[in-house]
Amino acid sequence: MPNAHSADTEQVAGASRPQLFGDGTALEDVSFLTVAEVAGVMRVSKMTVYRMVHSGELTAVRVGRSFRVPSKAVREYLSGAYVGSTE
Repeated sequence: MPNAHSADTEQVAGASRPQLFGDGTALEDVSFLTVAEVAGVMRVSKMTVYRMVHSGELTAVRVGRSFRVPSKAVREYLSGAYVGSTE
């Protein structure tokens, strides 16, 4: 049977690795946080995290009836949210 190459995989040293979000990150390299975990890290309520997900401010994946947020998305959001001080 011929080996089919789909757009969702990348050939790396003879092995195929599934990609996520099209940014080149392999699926096994992604870690997810629950909404409660994100709220704890950011020190906000779960409702605030849900609002951020629904508004598109924070990337999330829907799993059944719940959301999972890639830890990379949390890092990117927080790094872009710093407010510089004026001296």
